[in-house]
Amino acid sequence: AIFLAILCAGMYREVKVYDVFVEGAKEGISTVVRIIPPLVGLLVAIGVFRASGALDLLVYAVKPLATLLGIPSEVLPLAFLRPISGSASLALVSDIIKTHGPDSFIGRLASTMMGSTETIFYTLAVYFGSVGVKNIRYTLVAALLADFVSVMASVWICTVVFGR
Repeated sequence: AIFLAILCAGMYREVKVYDVFVEGAKEGISTVVRIIPPLVGLLVAIGVFRASGALDLLVYAVKPLATLLGIPSEVLPLAFLRPISGSASLALVSDIIKTHGPDSFIGRLASTMMGSTETIFYTLAVYFGSVGVKNIRYTLVAALLADFVSVMASVWICTVVFGR
C-alpha cells in the first residue's frame, strides 16, 4: 500500500519516480562506501578487545565497585560490551539466560539492560561517519553518561520490581 501511495503521489506531482529512485540509490551506495572503514575498524577493535582478555580484566577490576553499586558481576560484561556491539551483547544475553534462566533476577536484569542501553560506538561510527563528522567528543561523553544511567536505572528498577 505504501509503495502504491508513493507511485501515485509521484504520478500526481509529475515526478519521474524511477529516476529519483535511481538517484537515491546512488547516494545510498556512496554513503555505504563512506561508512565501511569506520565499521571495519570497530569490528576489528571488538574482536581484539574480547580475544585479548581485556574484557575479563576490566570486569575483574571493576567488580568491587559494581558490588558496591549492587550490579551483579554476571552482567558486567554486558554493561561493557553493549555500547560497543549489539550482536556481541545479544550473544552475552543469550548465554546469561541459558545459564541463569529467563525468570532469574540476573536474566531479567540482562534483558532490561539490553533494552535500555544503546550501541554507542556503532551508532557514532555509522551516523557520524556517513556525514563526515570527526569531532564526536561531546556526543560520546553524553552517550556514555546516558548508558551508565541506563545501567544503574536497570539495576534499580529490577531490584524494586523483581527483588533479588
